[in-house]
Amino acid sequence: MYTPRLKTKYREEVMPSLSKEFGYKSSMEIPRIEKICINQGLGDAVADKKLIDSAVEEVTAIAGQRAVPTYSRKDISNFKLRKGMPIGVRVTIRGDKMYEFLDRLISVALPRTRDFRGVKASGFDGRGNFTMGVKEQIIFPEIDIEKVNNINGMDITFVTNADSDEEAKALLGAFGFPFTKK
Repeated sequence: MYTPRLKTKYREEVMPSLSKEFGYKSSMEIPRIEKICINQGLGDAVADKKLIDSAVEEVTAIAGQRAVPTYSRKDISNFKLRKGMPIGVRVTIRGDKMYEFLDRLISVALPRTRDFRGVKASGFDGRGNFTMGVKEQIIFPEIDIEKVNNINGMDITFVTNADSDEEAKALLGAFGFPFTKK
């Protein structure tokens, strides 16, 4: 039976190191990543409906799981937006696919970013969740650059069950997440 590399690393290396660092008494206290949410907002999709279809296909390829369009909740006349129009794409990944995506993000996609010096640790929300932005979807190896019509960014949120930002940063850092030194 296949197990993702980072899932094995979590059990064998991350759990003992976090337990020693924070003094957890039970293995259930040790923080873990519960899910990863990928969100892509497409404001230009108001004018061109085909952008949503291509974005769904791209995010599906990146996540390894079917992405769904998001729809506007209310009318905003200044943006020519009506209630119910598709304006974005999102997907939530859990389990083995989540570890696979995290592995690809850390080892392949982030190093392919231009002028990459690490990820700023300012994306923590105070409850142990971390959100980062990616400016171009073409850093992922699943995206064929020739087929991309326009370059879009996306937000990636790591939802953990950690009690504090310090614990969540230690958890992501133990997986090898490239945080900047300041």
